[in-house]
Amino acid sequence: MPTNPFVSLFGRSPIGPMQQHMAKAHECAANLVPFFEAAMAKDWERVEQIQKEMARLENEADKIKKNVRQHLPMSLFLPVPRSDLLELLSVQDKIANRAKDIAGLMLGRCMTVPEPLQPQMTAFVQRCVEASSQANKAMCEFDSLLETGFSGREAVLVEQMVQELEDIERDTDRMQITVRRELYKLEKDLPPVDVMFLYKVIEWVGDVADRAERVGNRLEQLLAR
Repeated sequence: MPTNPFVSLFGRSPIGPMQQHMAKAHECAANLVPFFEAAMAKDWERVEQIQKEMARLENEADKIKKNVRQHLPMSLFLPVPRSDLLELLSVQDKIANRAKDIAGLMLGRCMTVPEPLQPQMTAFVQRCVEASSQANKAMCEFDSLLETGFSGREAVLVEQMVQELEDIERDTDRMQITVRRELYKLEKDLPPVDVMFLYKVIEWVGDVADRAERVGNRLEQLLAR
């Protein structure tokens, strides 16, 4: 397997922590599935436990992010432009941030999901988390991409993974439209303020998939350089 000489000379120091950061961001987002299950069951003790765990994971992701920013070399010998790595890091971070936002809002207002809406909402949340999982899988290949100079079979593999991520994100767009339509049908029977915040939660859940897709887009841009 061909090896990029810059990786041999300077190691993978920026890449490993970035992969750890993405893994932590996804771990935070993945908790949305049990979080919504608990909220729908109105198990507020469990909801609070999961929210605290998500806040802890987001905080850990922040620490990794700060560490990467502080120690990312200014050298011209980075295997990819420093600005690109920092932008990728920022996009990853937004996944954990949005997941934490959702949990904080729903716990703070003791929000649940109307029963007729629960099947669609559950599927929507799960699919958005799958987008985050796919972004994490793609990031796991980042160091191998560097070793092969962003070419060969590894590049093809990552391109395929990014394409699948885009397909998942398109699914979430369609599902978001469906969930909103179903909520619209229920509006007249719900307190207006609750409806307003439910629309906000639906939007934010969709943001998780959107931000995961942006991780894939950033990797795709690096492949195109």
